This record gives sequence, structure tokens and C-alpha cells, in this order.
Amino acid sequence: MCMKENLIHYRICVCNINYHMVWSVKYRRKILKPEIEEYLQELVQQIAENKGFTVHLFECGEGDHVHCFVSAPPKLSITAIVKYLKGITGRKLFERFPEIRNQLWKGELWNHSYYVETIGSVSEENIRRYIEHQSKSY
Repeated sequence: MCMKENLIHYRICVCNINYHMVWSVKYRRKILKPEIEEYLQELVQQIAENKGFTVHLFECGEGDHVHCFVSAPPKLSITAIVKYLKGITGRKLFERFPEIRNQLWKGELWNHSYYVETIGSVSEENIRRYIEHQSKSY
């Protein structure tokens, strides 16, 4: 089993931490038109660069939700990453496209919840087998 693919080297650790994140527009309003989506993608990449994580893939689905494939160092929690992405993009999108406020209430762009799952290059079964065989080598 090879666990050396896609490793990121930091000063004190080596890791491969990946997430698939999804969040939606409040009330599932279909406001993510091509112009807004393009600006949103630029914002997401800027935020990632400034905060120290990487967005490998970004897509808007059906005009009302966002998918991101993200790699991050262990010092950044998923909660912090989502907070950065939703908080900053919400504020900046309202500034640049004030007309979208008319389709939403209470000045909120994004739904409060989000979906996240960890993505690994090695299955749980392979990890278990690898760990179990460590003690049998001596």
C-alpha cells in the first residue's frame, strides 16, 4: 500500500487532507448566474490563497449551490475554512451585485448549514489492514 501520493510538506508535518464541501444559497434561490459564478470562483481562489489552503475544483450547481474540492493543512479546521468561504464571499457578492438582495431576506446569502466529507486516496479498509499488520512485523 502506497500512501506517498499527493503529500503536502509543511515545516513540521507531511499530510494529505482533502474535503468535498457543499453549501447552498438561502432558500435555494437560483441566483448564481454565470457572471456571479465567475466572480465567486475568483473570490474563492483568492480566499484560499490568503488563508493557506487550496481549492482544486469549484463548481456551482443548478444556480443555487456550490461544490468545492479543498486541500488544507491540519492547522485549519473545516469549520474555519467554511466560515472564510461563506462569510467573505457573501459580503463581497452583496457589494458587487446588490440586486441579489432583492431575492433574499434578512441580508443573508448562504444557508447556515453545509455538507462536508473527507476525501482520501486510500480506503478505510486498506488503512485498517495496514495498521493491523504493523505489529506482526517483529
